Amino acid sequence: MKCKDAINEYKQYMIVEKNYSPRTIDSYSRDLHKFADFMNKMNIDNIENVNKDHIYLYLKDLRNHLSANSVDRHMVTLRQFYLFLKHEKIVDVNIMSSFDMAKKEHSLPEVLSEEEVNDLIVSIEVVDYISSRNRSMLELLYGSGLRVSELCSLTLNQVNINKKMVRCIGKGNKERLVPMNEQCVIFLQDYINNYRLQFKPKCQNLFLNQHGQPMSRNNFYHILQVIVDNSHLDKHVTPHTLRHTFATHLLEHDADLRSIQEMLGHSDISTTTIYTHVSQNKTIDEYQKLHPRSQKGKKKK
Repeated sequence: MKCKDAINEYKQYMIVEKNYSPRTIDSYSRDLHKFADFMNKMNIDNIENVNKDHIYLYLKDLRNHLSANSVDRHMVTLRQFYLFLKHEKIVDVNIMSSFDMAKKEHSLPEVLSEEEVNDLIVSIEVVDYISSRNRSMLELLYGSGLRVSELCSLTLNQVNINKKMVRCIGKGNKERLVPMNEQCVIFLQDYINNYRLQFKPKCQNLFLNQHGQPMSRNNFYHILQVIVDNSHLDKHVTPHTLRHTFATHLLEHDADLRSIQEMLGHSDISTTTIYTHVSQNKTIDEYQKLHPRSQKGKKKK
């Protein structure tokens, strides 16, 4: 089978069988077309003719001009592609099984303290429709642990103020219900009732830009950076920082790990367990600072 035909087959599989998001499908497709172009330069047209040496040369070429993280992403794409090829009997051998991912230390997610996140959010004083929207977005992002893509795609009918619940569509179009806290409900209700219409909405999205169109991820990133700068918080804060902070604070207040998994929309609880390490690190730091024997040990030094 031609390389590009195999890629098209895989793309249909991602759409129909795996129900991947358009963003994921585009990312995988770009990686695979880059792979096919490289093979074409080596005069290899059929996927069955690709061997381990060709893969080695391709990865070597990637490492010459891409970061380690980008090369890893291409590796993941190829691994998934070859699993599909083997399963569909397009190739006899999964040659990617011979290539290991580079082992690297995974840094723990940075989180804000309860005081820091409170300072960040209350730095937004609601005085008009822009500040009301911004305050509501941060209250919801931290209060419910949504991904920024989920936040931006929310529509009015996905928010139930009376039941204090938000219905969001996560990765793989999986739907989940996430609770909202009292503060979040207050600001969100005020935004919906008194301010949202001032954006002159052209759609049903909950959060809008100044043209009445859906808030984009880039719009939100920019807004968040301005808020962080104005709050004088001396930390790098991203939307994911607030999601990590949401999960870590729940865990520190004795929330069940399975409940956190459901609220975050993690398909595998092993993804959620990273927050236990974040929480444990904080506990160890507090112990070293506060335990009398630790203090005595420091004085002797």
